[in-house]
Amino acid sequence: MRIGHQSAKGVEYIHEIPSFGLGVFLMSEEGECKSACLSALEAGYTHIDTARAYSNEHEVGEALKESGVDREEVFITTKLRRMHAIGFDEVIEHCQKSLELLDTEYIDLYLVHAPPEEIEHRAPVWKGMEHCLEQGWVKAIGVSNYGAHHLDAMQEYATYLPSVNQIEINPWLQRPELRAATEAIGAKVMAYSPLARGHKLKEPELIDVASRLGCTPAQVAIKFCHDIGCITIPKSSRSDRITENLASLEIDISSEMAAIMGMECGYISGWDPTSEP
Repeated sequence: MRIGHQSAKGVEYIHEIPSFGLGVFLMSEEGECKSACLSALEAGYTHIDTARAYSNEHEVGEALKESGVDREEVFITTKLRRMHAIGFDEVIEHCQKSLELLDTEYIDLYLVHAPPEEIEHRAPVWKGMEHCLEQGWVKAIGVSNYGAHHLDAMQEYATYLPSVNQIEINPWLQRPELRAATEAIGAKVMAYSPLARGHKLKEPELIDVASRLGCTPAQVAIKFCHDIGCITIPKSSRSDRITENLASLEIDISSEMAAIMGMECGYISGWDPTSEP
């Protein structure tokens, strides 16, 4: 999948992003993230999604070095922590810190983790992100947890619109309007918490679909996100689940798509800055 930016001057930044990856949220125990990343890289993953807020960027970097996989073969996404998203200079400072922790010369995709809480900070923060892009420290920039109104407001101050909006998407929170608004500005949707943090995996409707397809409930939820066009980043620190999640890409859920679409109930498993002012 291609992501990119084009400015009014016609300058383009185009980057390839794997449509499936490993999320490492809530992997804060020492060695947990590193072990998960090593398992994922061994299984054939080529995309790892981390963030400063997860306190494990350094373990992602360590795993990449120890794996022996070439840096160019692995796509690394990380995020500017919301408490750091307060101005241009702070973006520069914390981008450099993430580069240091990841022990890499560049970040493939750098996201603003959520809309800055102070509205007046949003334009200078995005200008800082654009500077990181223009300096080559990052290959692409985007946002996370932005609602349609946040994306619309960005058009007033952005030279480069986001290449990605990372939001919670799963069978119980499908967000067609926000997905459409994201795509309308030329950005791709990245789905985090495709399993709704495991909260819904024992739902009878999901279990029935999985039984008919001969797969696990988790695989149904993951493949749904992938099949509706989202870059999908399920989280797991267990090597068997990491392998199982990747295998979901081989499952044909087309015969059950209507049943899965019917699971929509607006369920938010985590935080939701998309609805903030």
